[in-house]
Parts: sequence; structure tokens; C-alpha cells
Amino acid sequence: MRRLSLEVLPESLSICRLPPDSTLPEVATRGSFWSVTKTDQELSIVTTSNQAPANCEQESGWRCMRVGGILDFSLTGVITAIATPLAQAGISILPISTYETDYLLVRDSDLENAISALKEAGHFVQDARVSKTS
Repeated sequence: MRRLSLEVLPESLSICRLPPDSTLPEVATRGSFWSVTKTDQELSIVTTSNQAPANCEQESGWRCMRVGGILDFSLTGVITAIATPLAQAGISILPISTYETDYLLVRDSDLENAISALKEAGHFVQDARVSKTS
């Protein structure tokens, strides 16, 4: 089994849905994390909750975990290695992939259980929400 290193990002996220002919609201691109997908059926935006556009259907209260390092396109099973223990724990996910790595969104209410399930599966999870003192 592939063991992965993940980092819980500190921001709360919202998933927003706009009609497919909408223009991308500039406010959604001001946060530290945002992702956009456009299809012929919708314009979907994931953004920090404080930057979510007000005039759209949205679901707030999501947290994001980033897979550490740059993933080669030839790697297989990365999402499966994360999704399987979470599915077994009854936790739903929204994966987002970029050129360099994968991100996994879970509901804020499921975050602690998600971290526990991933650690039990042998993954390392660093929580950026924990304040660091010097």
C-alpha cells in the first residue's frame, strides 16, 4: 500500500455553483485556495469561505488536505489510497487534482475522523490548523 503525507490546510472552504454562462466572480479568486471547473452544465468554484460569491448556490464547511510533494503523472492509486480508508469510515470526499498534486476535501464535521482514519491506514497527516509556538 502507498503511504502518503498529507497536510490539512488552515482555511475553511465553500463549494459554489453558478449557471454555465456565468463569468468567474473576481472575489472567488482572492483567497489562498481556489479551483474552477466549467462544463456545459455549470460553473463550479471551490474557494475560501470568506471569498465565496454571495449570489450563488453554495455549500460551506469544507476542509482541504493536500498530498505532499509533486506527484508524477505515471503514479497510480493515489486517490484510492486516500479514498478507501475514508470510505470505510463513512466519510464523503471531493478530490481535486492539479498539475503537481492532489487535494482532498472533507466536511469540517468529518475532519477529525478523516485524520484518524488516514493515520490508521498508515498515512502521515500534518495539521496546519495547530498553532505553532516558538
